[in-house]
Amino acid sequence: MKRILPCLVMMMLGLALSPRGYASGDIPGPGDVFPDLTLPVPKEVSARGYLGVSEGDSFQLSQVKAEILIIEVFSMYCPHCQREAEDVNELYELIENDPQLRGKIKLIGIGAGNTPFEVNVFREKYQVPFPLFADADFSLYNSFGKVRTPYFFGIRLKTGRPPRVFYAKVGGLKGAQRFLKEIVQKSQE
Repeated sequence: MKRILPCLVMMMLGLALSPRGYASGDIPGPGDVFPDLTLPVPKEVSARGYLGVSEGDSFQLSQVKAEILIIEVFSMYCPHCQREAEDVNELYELIENDPQLRGKIKLIGIGAGNTPFEVNVFREKYQVPFPLFADADFSLYNSFGKVRTPYFFGIRLKTGRPPRVFYAKVGGLKGAQRFLKEIVQKSQE
């Protein structure tokens, strides 16, 4: 028994200090590996160029050419998402207009429970300039924990490593500039 207790303590300490995984159905948080989602390649040449992906049927999240990926989980029917659309578009513009951030930080949206038609309606109504992906069957949504909308993930992308979460939060941006500053700061921690 005296030998087992120190081993258990060391094992528990090792688990507590190692980068944590998350159980299926849990929401990945800072330090967790984010699922390397498979998404359809956008039809628009500009969207493919923005993401840095080639033509084809699909691509993995880890193939996006960026250091940081901000994922907004939204629903066309979510009134909070509708109100946030202007701020999220401003966030995109702030990133794209900053030579130090352009190309390093990318933004995508995933329409939880939304068909391609519904995502396109949202895109057109709110003039969303970044790629949006439909998730009509909730398969993507289920893979990252059935979050409420809007939900924002900040993901670090490094070649040869799985995507890792550094930011995860439900709710609005509370201002695009404030949010961007927080994302940049947390991505460096």
